[in-house]
Amino acid sequence: MSKEITSREEDYSQWYNDLILKGGLADYSAVRGCMVIKPYGYAIWENMRDQLDKMFKDTGHENAYFPLFVPKSLFEAEEKNAEGFAKECAVVTHYRLKTDPDNKGKLIVDPEAKLDEELVVRPTSEAIIWNTYKGWIQSYRDLPLLINQWANVVRWEMRTRLFLRTAEFLWQEGHTAHATRDEAVGETVQMLNVYATFAEEFMAMPVIKGIKSANERFAGAEDTYCIEALMQDGKALQAGTSHFLGQNFAKAFDVKFADKENKLDYVWATSWGVSTRLIGALVMAHSDDQGLVLPPKLAPIQVVIVPIFKGAEQKNLIDDKVKVLQQQLKAAGIKVKYDDNDNNRPGWKFAEYEMKGVPVRIAIGARDIASNVVEVARRDTKEKASMSIDGLAENIIKLLADIQSAIYNKAKGFRDEHITNADNWDDFIQLLDTKTGFIAAHWDGTPETEEKIKELTKATIRCIPLDNKMEDGKCILTGNKSSQRVLFARAY
Repeated sequence: MSKEITSREEDYSQWYNDLILKGGLADYSAVRGCMVIKPYGYAIWENMRDQLDKMFKDTGHENAYFPLFVPKSLFEAEEKNAEGFAKECAVVTHYRLKTDPDNKGKLIVDPEAKLDEELVVRPTSEAIIWNTYKGWIQSYRDLPLLINQWANVVRWEMRTRLFLRTAEFLWQEGHTAHATRDEAVGETVQMLNVYATFAEEFMAMPVIKGIKSANERFAGAEDTYCIEALMQDGKALQAGTSHFLGQNFAKAFDVKFADKENKLDYVWATSWGVSTRLIGALVMAHSDDQGLVLPPKLAPIQVVIVPIFKGAEQKNLIDDKVKVLQQQLKAAGIKVKYDDNDNNRPGWKFAEYEMKGVPVRIAIGARDIASNVVEVARRDTKEKASMSIDGLAENIIKLLADIQSAIYNKAKGFRDEHITNADNWDDFIQLLDTKTGFIAAHWDGTPETEEKIKELTKATIRCIPLDNKMEDGKCILTGNKSSQRVLFARAY
């Protein structure tokens, strides 16, 4: 095992931090609670963003951009939304600094430059967007309005963790307006399915689709749909949410439309989003004690080629061969890097790319060229094989697809083994503390019971699965009647 990385067994939290920092994904910044996303981490985000953006556009959505600042009066217009985010808001009160007359070379806030109205740095954009939609929507002909925004948001977190919880993060937020309730609910479910497809097919991360309980619902929503994933330490992670907002925001911002009979009604709304938190999920779902394990579909580098040589003559021979191989791999749509940097030895490079989670490593030496083969190592299983140089690109395509599905199947196997039924309180506690994972248990449906369970165990209801089967039972805490099990877990 690499000396540089704390093992998962020893300290899961430190293991995660080690991978983020040593894998070159992010760094701490001079701003408390904020992070610097480094090029390698940002390349993963770009791959996620590009794929999701395509999926959004394929379902009829367009991108727009709205201001970073939200006037306080707009923010408080939708009361539940304002309340839900009040404790996390960064607020701009002044617009100018000036030199401190008592302390040369220092700056102070100019008291003369106080804003007439405070501006909230957006924690989410419903308020500014719905205020804008009021001017864009007059009749049913203007609907549906299907808009997405790629942006940054600020939520003033006190306890931060790289990617999982930072004061500023990157995300996308969809905000749509519809003529009917059914259409809006349909949109909410459609976007949940887009997220689930992305998580499973691209992130190789199995998810459970469900609805949040009232306590866990987005402030201002009628229903919050979510995808929940399980990390290797048995904790759950909410990987995406899609909210049916009913007519709440339309009423708060007076957004009405004339229907085909020319009757006025409030529009129906949705909002949905995923964030850079997905990078944290990706790291925790698949990686091991040697470093990152990245699914090929999102890896910034899918194949790295490392030359093994003695002297300039062998190096030139390998360079010529690799040039051709690179062209073939690139033509097949594979992201390939040739690392012929002579500052580091091959063994160091092998460890480095293992740490960075590059799915496939190809080693090539003069003897390999003479035998018309290369050594191919896969990151996920550490298996090595000799592969013919002829038809290498086709074989690498197959190998990448195999790695993608193997990573998914491994994560799914772990997740499925960690969904356990609990029928009484003692079992529930024991499972939480020993086996961990999702616990399927009966709950009496009241917010009070849910809150009490959270207070006693730190476990929350992650979701009520969409495909849940109905069954009579008794609530694990109160013994009151229940018609279905819900999924509890401790979570990030």
